[in-house]
Amino acid sequence: MKRLNKSKLAWALALAVAPGILNAGPIKFDFKDPKKVNNVVFLLDAPLESISGTATGVSGTVSFDPAKPMETTGKIVLTTSSLHVDNPAMKDHMHGEGWMHVSKFPTIEFVAEKLTGVRTSGTTTTATIAGKLTVKGVTKKVNVPVRLTYLKGQLIKRNRVPGDLLVLRSDFTIKRSDYGINAGNKEEKVSEKIELKLRVAGAAPR
Repeated sequence: MKRLNKSKLAWALALAVAPGILNAGPIKFDFKDPKKVNNVVFLLDAPLESISGTATGVSGTVSFDPAKPMETTGKIVLTTSSLHVDNPAMKDHMHGEGWMHVSKFPTIEFVAEKLTGVRTSGTTTTATIAGKLTVKGVTKKVNVPVRLTYLKGQLIKRNRVPGDLLVLRSDFTIKRSDYGINAGNKEEKVSEKIELKLRVAGAAPR
C-alpha cells in the first residue's frame, strides 16, 4: 500500500511539473553587448567608390519561444555614433548634419512585428520579419529575411555565466532616399543603396 501511495505521489508530481516544462514560454534575450562583438556591417558600392564600415553600438531585446518561433517579437537598436569607417574625414561627413546627423538622431531602430514563412530545422529558424525601421526620424515598414539560432545553455561559453544564446543574422538593403540621407547627392561616389549585414547575439542569463 505504501509503495502504491508513493507511486501515485510521483505521478501527481510529474503531472504538475510537466506543463511547466512543455510550455516554458518565451525567453527574453538582451542584445546589449559590452564586449562590442555584436556588429552591423554596411556597404555602399557606388560606381567610383565602394564604402564599407561597421557599427558596434547594438542593444535591444527580443522575445523568443523555441516552441513557438513564429511569435517572436522585439526591437534592435543601433547607436549612430558607433558607425565607423577608417577614413577620418569620411567618418566626420557621415556623422555630420548632411548625412546621418548623429547628434540629432542618436539611434537607428528596428521593431519586429510579425514573422512569416517560418521554418525550423534543429536549432535554426529562418523566416521573414515584417516590422518598422526608423532611420533619421523616418519610419518605414520593411520585410527582411532573418535566421535565428537558439543555443540552449551556450551563454557560459561566451559570457562565462549560465544561460542561453540567440544569434540573429540578417542581410538586407535600404535606400538613402527613403530615409532622407542626403538623397540624390554624390551618387557616383556614395551609392543610393545601402547593404546591411547584422550578426548579433542576445543573452538570456539564468
